[in-house]
Amino acid sequence: MKTPRLLALTAFTLIAGASASLPVQAADVHHHHGDSHASAQTLRLNAGRQWATDAALRQSMEGINRAMAKALPAIHHDRFGDADYDALAATVSRHVAHAVEHCKLAPAADAQLHLVIAELLAGAEAMEGKTAAPRHDGAVRVLQALKSYQKYFRHPGFKATGT
Repeated sequence: MKTPRLLALTAFTLIAGASASLPVQAADVHHHHGDSHASAQTLRLNAGRQWATDAALRQSMEGINRAMAKALPAIHHDRFGDADYDALAATVSRHVAHAVEHCKLAPAADAQLHLVIAELLAGAEAMEGKTAAPRHDGAVRVLQALKSYQKYFRHPGFKATGT
């Protein structure tokens, strides 16, 4: 991953950690695909329609969704240990990094995607035990981000885990 993108991703992780739930508050951070700046935003549709996606983003989100679907039964039955949460968080982070590195969205769609990415990373951070929130809450946060992605982004056939 290129250094500017890594810095932007790290900044989003820090910002996301301070946010409790959607809407995500994004600070004055470099856009991961260019030099534009984000400001405090709430997820919204594109003139009443879902935002376009690309193959790299769809692949990454499917990977996160599959990982969450696989983990959900054990999480629900309190059979998911710290090492399991760590592994799940690493999977989420890896897929987010892939999306950040490879997706090519229009600037407005990309700005909206940043809000979902911030939630995914905040959830991963909580699952790793890096916040005061229980690890379980991190998984819930990732599931909420997947639901937001389903609602706001056009991804044929995508059904967020837990919906």
